[in-house]
Formats: sequence, C-alpha cells, structure tokens
Amino acid sequence: MSYDFDPELAPFAPRMRPLDYAEPASARAVLRQVMAAQPGYEGASRVRVEDRTLPVADGPDLTVRIYRPAARGGPRPALIFPHWGAFVTGDLDTPQTFALRIADLVGAVVVSPDYRLAPEHPFPAGLEDCYAALEWTAGHAAELGVDTDRIGLAGFSAGGGLAAGTALLARDRNGPRVRYLYLLFPQLDDRLETPSARSFVDTPMLDRGCLELSWKHYLGGAPASPYAAPARATDLSGLPPAFVGTCEYDPLRDEGIIFAHRLVQAGRGTQMAHYPGTFHASVGIAHAAVSRRMVADQIDALRRGLGSRDA
Repeated sequence: MSYDFDPELAPFAPRMRPLDYAEPASARAVLRQVMAAQPGYEGASRVRVEDRTLPVADGPDLTVRIYRPAARGGPRPALIFPHWGAFVTGDLDTPQTFALRIADLVGAVVVSPDYRLAPEHPFPAGLEDCYAALEWTAGHAAELGVDTDRIGLAGFSAGGGLAAGTALLARDRNGPRVRYLYLLFPQLDDRLETPSARSFVDTPMLDRGCLELSWKHYLGGAPASPYAAPARATDLSGLPPAFVGTCEYDPLRDEGIIFAHRLVQAGRGTQMAHYPGTFHASVGIAHAAVSRRMVADQIDALRRGLGSRDA
C-alpha cells in the first residue's frame, strides 16, 4: 500500500522494519539494540532509579524498576508502566527514557515491572506480574512516598494492553483504586477484524503478521479472555478516566479508537488523540514535531489525570 506519512517521519519508514516474532530470542536482541541506540533523557539526573524484587502469588519473584523524582516532598502520584514489545520482547531497560521523563516532568513515582514474556510464559503470567506491581505499589505507598488515591496505569502497544487488563483486574478483584489510565497505540484485540488490522500488512514497525504471531505466543492456544484482550470486555463501567492515542498507519489504530469510544459511552471521561501521518511507535523519532506533540500530550494528560502539582 501507499502511505501518506508525515514528512519528518517518511525518511525513517523504510528502515523501521517489523520485528520477526517467529524467533522470539532474535526479536528480543533486535529490540535491545534499537532501544540502546535511542537518545537518553537529559533530565535523568533529577530522578533516582532503583530495582526491587517483590513476590508474586503462584509465580516467581518479580523485579520492578522504580523511578522517583529526586528532592521532592510527598506524597506523590504513582504510575505502573509496563513496557511494550508485543508481549514477547522487552525488559526493564526498554521504557527507561519515557519513564525518566514521566518521573521528572509529571513528578510521579514510576514503577516498571519486568513481567514474564510469552511464549515461555503465556497469559496470564505477564498480566499477573503487572497486577502484582500495582498491589505492591499501593501496599508500600508510605515507603515510596505515594498517595494511594493517585495511582495510575499506562502503557504503549502491548504495554497498553497490559495496563488496560490490569485496570479490569483491579476493578473486578476489588483491588487498589486506579486513578487514571493512559494508553498509546494499545494492543487490545486478538480478533484482528478491524479495517486497520486487516489492511495494514506492510506498515513500519508493526504489521498484521506481527500481531498474528504476538497473539499466538501470548495466548498459547487458549481462548482469549477480556483480561488478555480488553477489547473483548463487554462492560467498561468502573474503569478510570483515560487517555487513548492512536497512529494513522498502525494496524492497532481502529481497536484503540473503538475502545476509546466505548469508554466515552461508559461515562469514563476519556480523551482521544489521533495522530495523522504517523505509524506504530513513531513517537520514538524524537525530533519530529508530531512525535514531540505525542510526548507533550502524554505529560499533560498524566499531570491532569494523576492530579500532579508539577504542572
């Protein structure tokens, strides 16, 4: 297909090939290389970073990376921020630039879980790790300097799917209250029946073939539940207010738009943003004006959604 990419993004599109999830180990190595080449966050010195290990019910211990704004009083808002990577790739280093920026500019304590990856650990392993991180953060709020009334969930791509699934779990288990939900090009629907999922078979960074393998690995042959694929949830009442952002030439575009509309219909105070000319993960092309706008929208949404006083 022919795509009308944003002029600042277009030169990068031919080079940004989708990862091959048929070989998870190779895909993980490629993503590590890609993320290592990304520019770091200039305000990193204003954030303290610490890794902690916490127990998970019916699973191995989980490592989380905690980003705390330095030299600031509390209590602070907190954000559980699972990384992206199609449920198959990614690690603690993957979201570091964004996590540092959020901690610094939003003034939130960011907790990023190193959740178990498929196909070695199919659903619900990764989701249960994210939920454990939410419970642990709420349970250790005093130690972390966190206000339990201002804990949010956020994620890009598969991380967005995990954030939405964790919000559903928290609602249905009467778990910690989630104040806000931020989703950027979230991966929510295993059915791949939307027009964008059917049409975008050759888009940069992510295409239909990637998604088919991602869901195959994540579900492990089991039927999808609404916690695995939040688009399948029939009831979105009781979820927190949300921000949902989508990219024009992304197979995930329409499932994000549909999910946002359903949140609005459920009265969840949802803000939607659609970014023309963009493709999946093009937020990482930091110099482009549209990418800077995505980042600015993220910081603004999280400040407002978490009640940050660092505006």
